[in-house]
Amino acid sequence: MGTAESTKRKRKSSNLNSTQTLPNSCTSMGDQKDHSEDFKVQTAKHPNMTSAPLRPHNEQSKDRASKRLSTDSNGTSDGGAGSSTPVELTALEESFRRFAIHGDTRATGKEMHGKNWSKICKDCGVIDGKNITLTDVDIVFSKVKKKSSRNITYDEFKVALTELARKKYKEKSAEEAEAEVFKLIEGKSPIIAGVTRAVASPTVSRLTDTSKFTGSHKERFDPSGRGKGKAGREDIVDKSGYVSGYKHKGSYEKKVNKPTVGKPM
Repeated sequence: MGTAESTKRKRKSSNLNSTQTLPNSCTSMGDQKDHSEDFKVQTAKHPNMTSAPLRPHNEQSKDRASKRLSTDSNGTSDGGAGSSTPVELTALEESFRRFAIHGDTRATGKEMHGKNWSKICKDCGVIDGKNITLTDVDIVFSKVKKKSSRNITYDEFKVALTELARKKYKEKSAEEAEAEVFKLIEGKSPIIAGVTRAVASPTVSRLTDTSKFTGSHKERFDPSGRGKGKAGREDIVDKSGYVSGYKHKGSYEKKVNKPTVGKPM
């Protein structure tokens, strides 16, 4: 009896499970049909959607990098880095970026190291040798930058200029002194030095003076200082028939062919 009741219970439970799964299967089939119909509609509206070729992974990464750089360049200290709305750069910030990337191909223009900070102060006339010296510039740089950083941002750059302005223009107010220093830097670019010229020194002139050469080096140049070439480096055999070192070459022919002058009677 117990086995018969247990089999009946199992049959009832299996029937209940089958009835519960049927609606779910029906709904899943209906969802698949809806998705297939939506896909057909989308492909009908956009026939080139499936035929578009996939771009390589490296090109996609380049596009992402270019978008990041464009958004970074649009963002400034006022708008924030990476802002979607482009903000026009001021003349002071433009000069800051020009000097920040000078001599460094990996620089982004958002930070400036100590070497370029000294250069911008020197090229723009902030350092005058009296009120502002190179030592003052280095002290202000160390004072403004963060302890764990070697660079300064644009905001720290303006604070450093304010510190120098107070010392450079002592007779003016803080606002006027700051405006004067900003005018010295606005719109300026790094000054690139020209070709280095050789400086005449007594050591170099002594080493290049051929008239003071001795030994085998003396034989390599003529009295005018011009090099003799191979004749000054190698011993060329004289095949003219004369003894080596003979200094009166051609004098015999002159004696033999000397014209005779008639004696007066």
